[in-house]
Amino acid sequence: MKIIFREFLKYKFLNSLFMGLSIGGIFIIYTPLSPSVYSAGGIILAFSMLTIAKLYYKILHIEYFYRISLFVELILLFAMGYFLLFGQNYTTALVYYISYQATFTFGSYLVRAETLFLKKANLLTLVDVIKQKGYLAGMLLSYLFYKLLEKALHTSDKNLQVYDMNLLLFFVELAIIIYLLRSFQRKRD
Repeated sequence: MKIIFREFLKYKFLNSLFMGLSIGGIFIIYTPLSPSVYSAGGIILAFSMLTIAKLYYKILHIEYFYRISLFVELILLFAMGYFLLFGQNYTTALVYYISYQATFTFGSYLVRAETLFLKKANLLTLVDVIKQKGYLAGMLLSYLFYKLLEKALHTSDKNLQVYDMNLLLFFVELAIIIYLLRSFQRKRD
């Protein structure tokens, strides 16, 4: 496999845009969870990240980078789909939290793999710049989206606002998956 850099940049931009868009809604979705859930989740996350780090010698290959990246995106798509189907409740908050924790488990690995496979400082610079632009754009669009709902559409219910955002996020996540699939190409023998 090889990385198609131009498509990879689009994927990274959308991925960071997603993070910027989603940041405000997560706190509303997590509302039903007790503090002990966060403590338990943090412990499980630390052990999971430790396990992944110990597997680097096996999984620091481009095929795994691709598969794990796709797996992470599919987890997020599932979490948003679950939220859209079942709305705000304790189970949904738990599913969302577990899904995000699962994606965080692979965070360090994905950063290490990205560095390993892109290799060149100028490529890494472009990726980091595009990620920051995506994150900033996402936060700005998130702010404007919530203000539009609040002021122009008179929607002050935070749960409804977050539901609407998740509808948007679902489609952004689909675009992320499309660009991720386009970012990797199998080498011809």
